[in-house]
Amino acid sequence: VKTAFANTDTEVKGIHEFADPKQALEDAKAIFTGGGNTFVLVKMLHDLNLMVPLRKKMYDGAIYIGTSAGSNICGLNMRNTNDMPIVMPSSFKTTGAIGYNINAHYLDPDPSSTHMGETREQRIKEFHAYNSLPVVGLREGSYIRVEGKEEILCGNLTARIFKKDQIAIEVATGYNFAQL
Repeated sequence: VKTAFANTDTEVKGIHEFADPKQALEDAKAIFTGGGNTFVLVKMLHDLNLMVPLRKKMYDGAIYIGTSAGSNICGLNMRNTNDMPIVMPSSFKTTGAIGYNINAHYLDPDPSSTHMGETREQRIKEFHAYNSLPVVGLREGSYIRVEGKEEILCGNLTARIFKKDQIAIEVATGYNFAQL
């Protein structure tokens, strides 16, 4: 991230570089949360008591950019991550900045595959056996831009919306997820 902003007047510092991460978050003008393991990220945010202040910062209108795990934490919980549970966070709750969960890097089933494991779609259906929260399968390179009450799908690919006991639907760029 620092390299990307090297030729700008933007100061970039990791949360781990601050003596008081909560104050750093409160003072930040913009926040970027990258990828990695969602379990590790959520554990760290809960351990440092940053999940609620991060949500507040988002609701107060701070610029927030999340990729991969950083987008997973925008939903109500992390139960649709593709990551291995290598650590145990105190809670699966995330920021709840949006009213649904994201399955980042969503892949469509390959009909010619000989893989015997579950597809992403099957895993989301398993989630819906016990949960009613909508899930957005967000394909690589797509993103959701939130401004005010608008939650617009951007990028070149469609996204897939999964709801409990319903057939998944494809939505095109420009779709407003705020209606979920």
